[in-house]
Amino acid sequence: MTMTSALLTARAQNGGVDEPDPAARARRRTFTVEYKARVLAEYDALPEHSGERGALVRREGLYSSHIAEWRKARDAAALDALEPRARPAKRTAERIELERLRRKNERLEAELARTKLALEITGKAHALLELISESAASDNKPTK
Repeated sequence: MTMTSALLTARAQNGGVDEPDPAARARRRTFTVEYKARVLAEYDALPEHSGERGALVRREGLYSSHIAEWRKARDAAALDALEPRARPAKRTAERIELERLRRKNERLEAELARTKLALEITGKAHALLELISESAASDNKPTK
């Protein structure tokens, strides 16, 4: 798309690109069993290799793959297969929060383990330095 200078000026005055409304997001089409059966019957009633079949598909806004898939399901005598496939349930807000808290807990536990290890190393280094300091102090004492 070519932008005219007037359009660019208007965008600059509006503050840039308008964000699309997330609620207006496109959704996947679903077809009822009755609709699929009706379209298949109408498609099969038309003469083979005729432009009428293509016109039907275009009029209904379908693809030839829809017809092929629906026909396979029908021919397999699986009327239930013509039903839209069930999608996995979306995660609820509680599930999302639970997963977030679990990840945070794992991160904090790993951080705690690192901190404990650092304290242990620091303690051992301190004890070693005290031992070295004591031995150096005993070496510096004058003997009588």
